[in-house]
Amino acid sequence: MNLLDSDTLSVAKNLLGYTLIHESEEGVTAGIIVETEGYLQDDPACHAYRRKSERNAPMFGVAGTIYVYQIYGMYFCVNISTNQKDVGEAVLIRALEPTEGIDLMTKRRLEKSKSEKMGLKNLCSGPSKLVQAMGIHKGMNDWHILKSDLKIAFPPTQIPDNEIITTTRIGITQGAELPYRFYVKGNKFVSKF
Repeated sequence: MNLLDSDTLSVAKNLLGYTLIHESEEGVTAGIIVETEGYLQDDPACHAYRRKSERNAPMFGVAGTIYVYQIYGMYFCVNISTNQKDVGEAVLIRALEPTEGIDLMTKRRLEKSKSEKMGLKNLCSGPSKLVQAMGIHKGMNDWHILKSDLKIAFPPTQIPDNEIITTTRIGITQGAELPYRFYVKGNKFVSKF
């Protein structure tokens, strides 16, 4: 069965351990997905909660459609739509464990950050950080995660349920009490424990 054929929260949980890969002209960057958050259409924190708009239209695409949006007027986040066409749901990729193209990731992050030092742990330990490191941009809106240069690859082994923490989401005010955040237990690349 296709990973994207499941309900949104199952996809959010099951994406842990998959590798996110971006093949660009600069080179290949990749990281293991270690933290996600699910956003359902009836969830007040979901961009699709009120209605479909030009901004959130990729959330209403077929499962696997990429949705890149800006927060705080300066940072970007990447999501993967997860429901059937015309149902606005998605999974936010919150953190990656970098595995390939680490020098390129570091270069990209240093260009966006005032920090003089960029440790491996901080490269992709947050949704905006991983977007910068992976070279993800707004032009990727409406790409498909299985049919583009930004893609996911199967994990060598699935992460067992007892190694996955289910908890509340962070960085939001509405729907913050919902247990829609998933991360790999004890992984040092998670954005926040």
